[in-house]
Amino acid sequence: MIYLHDGHIRTLGIDWRRLIGIVEAVVRERDRGACVSPAKTYLRYGDTRNRIIAMPAYVGGPFDLAGIKWVAGFPGNIRRGLPRASNAIVLNDARTGIPIAFLRSSLLNGLRAAAVSGLMLRAYLEARQPKDVRLGIVGWGPIGRLHLDLCADLLGDRLKRATLFDLRPIDPKTIPAHLRDIVDLAGDWREVYGASNVFATCTVSAERYVDAPPPAGALLLNVSLRDYKPGSVFGIATPIVDDWSEVCRENTDIERLHAACGLREADARTLADVVCRDALLAVPEKMPVFFNPMGLGVFDIAIAGDYAKRAMKRGIGSVLEEC
Repeated sequence: MIYLHDGHIRTLGIDWRRLIGIVEAVVRERDRGACVSPAKTYLRYGDTRNRIIAMPAYVGGPFDLAGIKWVAGFPGNIRRGLPRASNAIVLNDARTGIPIAFLRSSLLNGLRAAAVSGLMLRAYLEARQPKDVRLGIVGWGPIGRLHLDLCADLLGDRLKRATLFDLRPIDPKTIPAHLRDIVDLAGDWREVYGASNVFATCTVSAERYVDAPPPAGALLLNVSLRDYKPGSVFGIATPIVDDWSEVCRENTDIERLHAACGLREADARTLADVVCRDALLAVPEKMPVFFNPMGLGVFDIAIAGDYAKRAMKRGIGSVLEEC
Protein backbone atom coordinates (compact mmCIF):
# COMPACT_ATOMS: atom_id res chain seq x y z
CA MET A 1 0.00 0.00 0.00
CA ILE A 2 1.23 3.48 -0.87
CA TYR A 3 0.74 6.41 1.52
CA LEU A 4 0.41 9.98 0.23
CA HIS A 5 -0.05 13.31 2.02
CA ASP A 6 -0.48 16.93 0.95
CA GLY A 7 3.23 17.35 0.26
CA HIS A 8 3.20 14.41 -2.14
CA ILE A 9 0.16 15.84 -3.93
CA ARG A 10 1.90 19.20 -4.35
CA THR A 11 5.00 17.45 -5.70
CA LEU A 12 2.86 15.74 -8.32
CA GLY A 13 1.34 19.11 -9.15
CA ILE A 14 -2.06 20.65 -9.78
CA ASP A 15 -3.21 20.50 -13.39
CA TRP A 16 -6.72 21.94 -13.45
CA ARG A 17 -7.52 20.79 -16.97
CA ARG A 18 -6.51 17.25 -16.09
CA LEU A 19 -8.65 17.33 -12.95
CA ILE A 20 -11.65 18.75 -14.80
CA GLY A 21 -11.19 16.05 -17.43
CA ILE A 22 -11.28 13.37 -14.73
CA VAL A 23 -14.50 14.80 -13.28
CA GLU A 24 -16.06 14.96 -16.74
CA ALA A 25 -15.11 11.35 -17.47
CA VAL A 26 -16.65 10.23 -14.17
CA VAL A 27 -19.86 12.15 -14.90
CA ARG A 28 -20.14 10.31 -18.21
CA GLU A 29 -19.40 6.91 -16.64
CA ARG A 30 -21.93 7.56 -13.90
CA ASP A 31 -24.55 8.67 -16.42
CA ARG A 32 -24.25 5.33 -18.25
CA GLY A 33 -24.57 3.38 -15.00
CA ALA A 34 -20.93 2.38 -14.54
CA CYS A 35 -20.56 3.82 -11.03
CA VAL A 36 -21.88 2.89 -7.60
CA SER A 37 -22.19 5.55 -4.90
CA PRO A 38 -24.35 4.73 -1.85
CA ALA A 39 -25.75 7.65 0.09
CA LYS A 40 -23.29 9.36 2.41
CA THR A 41 -23.37 8.45 6.09
CA TYR A 42 -23.05 11.33 8.58
CA LEU A 43 -21.54 10.61 11.99
CA ARG A 44 -22.35 13.20 14.65
CA TYR A 45 -21.66 13.19 18.38
CA GLY A 46 -21.25 15.85 21.05
CA ASP A 47 -21.34 19.19 19.26
CA THR A 48 -23.76 18.56 16.39
CA ARG A 49 -22.10 21.22 14.25
CA ASN A 50 -19.31 18.71 13.78
CA ARG A 51 -19.61 15.77 11.43
CA ILE A 52 -17.56 12.97 9.91
CA ILE A 53 -18.85 11.72 6.58
CA ALA A 54 -18.32 8.29 5.01
CA MET A 55 -18.45 8.26 1.20
CA PRO A 56 -17.95 4.80 -0.34
CA ALA A 57 -17.84 4.59 -4.12
CA TYR A 58 -16.94 2.51 -7.15
CA VAL A 59 -15.94 4.16 -10.44
CA GLY A 60 -16.12 1.95 -13.51
CA GLY A 61 -14.96 2.33 -17.08
CA PRO A 62 -11.25 3.06 -17.45
CA PHE A 63 -10.98 3.87 -13.72
CA ASP A 64 -12.19 0.52 -12.32
CA LEU A 65 -11.46 1.60 -8.78
CA ALA A 66 -13.25 1.34 -5.45
CA GLY A 67 -12.68 3.13 -2.19
CA ILE A 68 -14.02 5.28 0.59
CA LYS A 69 -13.56 8.89 1.57
CA TRP A 70 -13.71 9.67 5.30
CA VAL A 71 -13.90 13.45 5.74
CA ALA A 72 -14.41 15.40 8.94
CA GLY A 73 -15.76 18.93 9.18
CA PHE A 74 -15.24 20.61 12.56
CA PRO A 75 -15.95 24.38 12.20
CA GLY A 76 -14.59 25.18 15.67
CA ASN A 77 -11.14 23.99 14.62
CA ILE A 78 -10.54 27.36 12.96
CA ARG A 79 -10.47 29.05 16.39
CA ARG A 80 -7.94 26.44 17.53
CA GLY A 81 -5.63 27.12 14.63
CA LEU A 82 -6.50 23.73 13.11
CA PRO A 83 -7.95 22.90 9.69
CA ARG A 84 -11.75 22.90 9.55
CA ALA A 85 -11.76 19.85 7.27
CA SER A 86 -9.66 16.69 7.52
CA ASN A 87 -9.73 14.16 4.71
CA ALA A 88 -8.60 10.56 4.31
CA ILE A 89 -9.18 8.24 1.35
CA VAL A 90 -8.62 4.50 1.08
CA LEU A 91 -8.42 2.99 -2.41
CA ASN A 92 -9.13 -0.68 -3.07
CA ASP A 93 -8.23 -2.87 -6.01
CA ALA A 94 -11.64 -3.34 -7.65
CA ARG A 95 -10.94 -6.99 -8.56
CA THR A 96 -9.72 -8.22 -5.19
CA GLY A 97 -10.87 -5.60 -2.69
CA ILE A 98 -7.32 -5.36 -1.32
CA PRO A 99 -6.41 -1.82 -0.14
CA ILE A 100 -3.74 -0.37 -2.42
CA ALA A 101 -3.44 3.26 -1.30
CA PHE A 102 -4.08 5.49 1.70
CA LEU A 103 -4.19 9.24 1.15
CA ARG A 104 -4.24 11.60 4.12
CA SER A 105 -4.72 14.79 2.13
CA SER A 106 -7.13 17.63 2.84
CA LEU A 107 -5.77 19.26 -0.31
CA LEU A 108 -7.47 16.54 -2.37
CA ASN A 109 -10.81 17.54 -0.89
CA GLY A 110 -10.33 21.09 -2.13
CA LEU A 111 -9.05 19.98 -5.51
CA ARG A 112 -12.15 17.85 -6.06
CA ALA A 113 -14.47 20.69 -5.03
CA ALA A 114 -12.76 23.19 -7.32
CA ALA A 115 -12.52 20.74 -10.24
CA VAL A 116 -16.28 20.11 -10.10
CA SER A 117 -16.83 23.88 -10.13
CA GLY A 118 -14.40 24.05 -13.03
CA LEU A 119 -16.44 21.59 -15.08
CA MET A 120 -19.57 23.65 -14.45
CA LEU A 121 -17.72 26.87 -15.28
CA ARG A 122 -16.39 25.42 -18.52
CA ALA A 123 -19.89 24.38 -19.58
CA TYR A 124 -21.20 27.85 -18.69
CA LEU A 125 -18.49 29.52 -20.77
CA GLU A 126 -19.24 27.28 -23.74
CA ALA A 127 -22.99 27.90 -23.53
CA ARG A 128 -22.98 31.64 -22.76
CA GLN A 129 -19.72 32.78 -24.42
CA PRO A 130 -19.15 35.80 -22.11
CA LYS A 131 -16.56 38.25 -23.41
CA ASP A 132 -15.12 38.70 -19.95
CA VAL A 133 -15.63 37.29 -16.48
CA ARG A 134 -15.90 39.22 -13.24
CA LEU A 135 -15.31 36.67 -10.50
CA GLY A 136 -16.55 37.02 -6.95
CA ILE A 137 -15.58 34.79 -4.05
CA VAL A 138 -17.04 34.96 -0.55
CA GLY A 139 -14.94 32.97 1.91
CA TRP A 140 -11.15 33.12 1.70
CA GLY A 141 -10.25 29.77 3.20
CA PRO A 142 -8.53 26.90 1.37
CA ILE A 143 -11.53 26.24 -0.89
CA GLY A 144 -11.91 29.89 -1.86
CA ARG A 145 -8.20 30.17 -2.67
CA LEU A 146 -8.30 27.06 -4.84
CA HIS A 147 -11.29 28.49 -6.71
CA LEU A 148 -9.38 31.66 -7.51
CA ASP A 149 -6.43 29.59 -8.75
CA LEU A 150 -8.74 27.40 -10.83
CA CYS A 151 -10.59 30.34 -12.40
CA ALA A 152 -7.40 32.24 -13.18
CA ASP A 153 -5.96 29.20 -14.91
CA LEU A 154 -9.13 28.30 -16.79
CA LEU A 155 -10.13 31.81 -17.82
CA GLY A 156 -6.78 33.40 -18.63
CA ASP A 157 -7.26 36.87 -20.12
CA ARG A 158 -11.04 36.56 -19.87
CA LEU A 159 -10.76 37.04 -16.10
CA LYS A 160 -10.97 40.84 -15.89
CA ARG A 161 -11.50 41.33 -12.15
CA ALA A 162 -11.83 39.18 -9.04
CA THR A 163 -13.45 40.52 -5.88
CA LEU A 164 -12.98 38.80 -2.53
CA PHE A 165 -14.69 39.04 0.84
CA ASP A 166 -14.29 37.23 4.14
CA LEU A 167 -15.58 38.04 7.60
CA ARG A 168 -11.98 37.95 8.73
CA PRO A 169 -9.68 40.54 7.15
CA ILE A 170 -7.93 39.17 4.07
CA ASP A 171 -4.16 39.54 4.09
CA PRO A 172 -3.17 40.77 0.60
CA LYS A 173 -0.07 38.58 0.85
CA THR A 174 -2.33 35.51 0.62
CA ILE A 175 -3.34 36.55 -2.90
CA PRO A 176 -1.01 35.13 -5.57
CA ALA A 177 1.39 37.86 -6.67
CA HIS A 178 0.58 37.48 -10.36
CA LEU A 179 -3.13 38.15 -9.68
CA ARG A 180 -2.95 41.09 -7.27
CA ASP A 181 -3.40 43.68 -10.01
CA ILE A 182 -6.86 42.34 -10.87
CA VAL A 183 -8.04 41.44 -7.35
CA ASP A 184 -10.15 43.77 -5.21
CA LEU A 185 -10.96 43.29 -1.53
CA ALA A 186 -14.54 44.12 -0.61
CA GLY A 187 -15.98 45.22 2.72
CA ASP A 188 -19.26 43.38 2.27
CA TRP A 189 -20.61 40.33 0.44
CA ARG A 190 -23.12 42.50 -1.41
CA GLU A 191 -20.33 44.38 -3.09
CA VAL A 192 -18.92 41.08 -4.36
CA TYR A 193 -22.34 39.76 -5.41
CA GLY A 194 -23.31 42.79 -7.42
CA ALA A 195 -19.95 43.04 -9.21
CA SER A 196 -19.77 39.41 -10.39
CA ASN A 197 -21.07 37.32 -13.25
CA VAL A 198 -19.40 34.25 -11.71
CA PHE A 199 -19.98 34.15 -7.95
CA ALA A 200 -18.66 31.42 -5.62
CA THR A 201 -19.67 30.95 -1.99
CA CYS A 202 -16.90 29.09 -0.12
CA THR A 203 -17.93 29.75 3.48
CA VAL A 204 -18.83 27.95 6.67
CA SER A 205 -21.61 30.42 7.39
CA ALA A 206 -23.83 29.50 10.32
CA GLU A 207 -26.76 31.42 8.81
CA ARG A 208 -28.01 32.15 5.31
CA TYR A 209 -27.29 35.72 4.29
CA VAL A 210 -27.79 36.08 0.52
CA ASP A 211 -31.18 37.78 0.36
CA ALA A 212 -31.07 39.54 -3.02
CA PRO A 213 -31.60 38.23 -6.55
CA PRO A 214 -28.40 37.53 -8.48
CA PRO A 215 -27.20 39.57 -11.46
CA ALA A 216 -28.83 38.58 -14.74
CA GLY A 217 -27.21 35.58 -16.39
CA ALA A 218 -24.72 34.98 -13.57
CA LEU A 219 -23.26 31.60 -12.64
CA LEU A 220 -23.65 30.94 -8.91
CA LEU A 221 -21.21 28.30 -7.65
CA ASN A 222 -22.85 27.46 -4.33
CA VAL A 223 -19.91 25.41 -3.04
CA SER A 224 -20.78 25.80 0.63
CA LEU A 225 -24.47 24.98 -0.01
CA ARG A 226 -25.98 26.96 2.88
CA ASP A 227 -25.65 30.65 1.98
CA TYR A 228 -28.82 31.58 0.04
CA LYS A 229 -32.21 32.47 1.48
CA PRO A 230 -34.88 30.72 -0.63
CA GLY A 231 -36.48 33.90 -1.92
CA SER A 232 -33.23 35.11 -3.45
CA VAL A 233 -33.13 32.37 -6.10
CA PHE A 234 -36.50 30.58 -6.28
CA GLY A 235 -38.10 31.15 -9.67
CA ILE A 236 -35.20 33.43 -10.59
CA ALA A 237 -32.30 31.04 -11.18
CA THR A 238 -32.15 27.59 -12.78
CA PRO A 239 -31.03 25.05 -10.14
CA ILE A 240 -28.41 22.49 -11.13
CA VAL A 241 -27.24 19.71 -8.80
CA ASP A 242 -24.73 16.89 -8.94
CA ASP A 243 -27.24 14.46 -7.39
CA TRP A 244 -30.71 15.43 -6.17
CA SER A 245 -31.05 12.71 -3.52
CA GLU A 246 -27.72 13.69 -1.96
CA VAL A 247 -28.14 17.45 -2.05
CA CYS A 248 -31.78 17.65 -0.95
CA ARG A 249 -30.93 16.94 2.70
CA GLU A 250 -28.65 18.08 5.54
CA ASN A 251 -30.12 21.60 5.61
CA THR A 252 -28.78 22.59 2.19
CA ASP A 253 -30.22 25.47 0.20
CA ILE A 254 -31.80 22.92 -2.14
CA GLU A 255 -33.54 21.21 0.78
CA ARG A 256 -34.77 24.61 1.99
CA LEU A 257 -36.08 25.42 -1.48
CA HIS A 258 -37.82 22.05 -1.56
CA ALA A 259 -39.43 22.51 1.87
CA ALA A 260 -40.23 26.22 1.72
CA CYS A 261 -40.96 26.77 -1.97
CA GLY A 262 -41.91 23.36 -3.31
CA LEU A 263 -38.87 22.90 -5.53
CA ARG A 264 -39.01 19.40 -7.02
CA GLU A 265 -36.40 17.14 -8.53
CA ALA A 266 -38.07 17.65 -11.90
CA ASP A 267 -37.46 21.40 -11.57
CA ALA A 268 -33.69 20.95 -11.37
CA ARG A 269 -31.09 19.85 -13.88
CA THR A 270 -28.10 17.66 -13.07
CA LEU A 271 -24.44 18.01 -13.87
CA ALA A 272 -24.89 14.98 -16.13
CA ASP A 273 -27.64 16.85 -17.99
CA VAL A 274 -25.22 19.72 -18.52
CA VAL A 275 -22.26 17.57 -19.59
CA CYS A 276 -24.01 14.83 -21.56
CA ARG A 277 -27.08 16.62 -22.90
CA ASP A 278 -26.06 20.32 -23.18
CA ALA A 279 -28.79 21.35 -20.75
CA LEU A 280 -27.46 24.89 -20.37
CA LEU A 281 -28.31 25.68 -23.98
CA ALA A 282 -32.00 25.49 -23.04
CA VAL A 283 -31.63 28.01 -20.20
CA PRO A 284 -32.43 31.61 -21.22
CA GLU A 285 -29.26 33.68 -21.43
CA LYS A 286 -30.44 36.23 -18.87
CA MET A 287 -31.43 33.58 -16.32
CA PRO A 288 -28.84 32.93 -13.57
CA VAL A 289 -27.56 29.38 -13.09
CA PHE A 290 -27.58 28.11 -9.49
CA PHE A 291 -25.12 25.20 -9.14
CA ASN A 292 -25.28 23.14 -5.94
CA PRO A 293 -22.67 20.35 -5.78
CA MET A 294 -23.07 18.21 -2.67
CA GLY A 295 -19.83 16.40 -3.55
CA LEU A 296 -19.86 12.80 -4.76
CA GLY A 297 -17.41 10.14 -3.63
CA VAL A 298 -16.95 8.94 -7.21
CA PHE A 299 -15.09 12.16 -8.00
CA ASP A 300 -12.83 11.84 -4.97
CA ILE A 301 -11.99 8.21 -5.69
CA ALA A 302 -11.15 8.91 -9.34
CA ILE A 303 -8.94 11.92 -8.55
CA ALA A 304 -7.20 10.11 -5.68
CA GLY A 305 -6.65 7.13 -7.98
CA ASP A 306 -5.04 9.32 -10.61
CA TYR A 307 -2.63 10.80 -8.08
CA ALA A 308 -1.85 7.39 -6.59
CA LYS A 309 -1.15 5.88 -10.01
CA ARG A 310 1.21 8.69 -10.96
CA ALA A 311 2.90 8.59 -7.56
CA MET A 312 3.64 4.87 -7.95
CA LYS A 313 5.16 5.45 -11.39
CA ARG A 314 7.39 8.24 -10.11
CA GLY A 315 8.34 6.62 -6.82
CA ILE A 316 6.65 9.33 -4.77
CA GLY A 317 5.11 8.52 -1.39
CA SER A 318 5.75 5.97 1.31
CA VAL A 319 5.21 2.24 0.97
CA LEU A 320 3.36 0.70 3.91
CA GLU A 321 4.20 -2.90 4.65
CA GLU A 322 1.36 -5.37 5.05
CA CYS A 323 2.85 -6.95 8.15
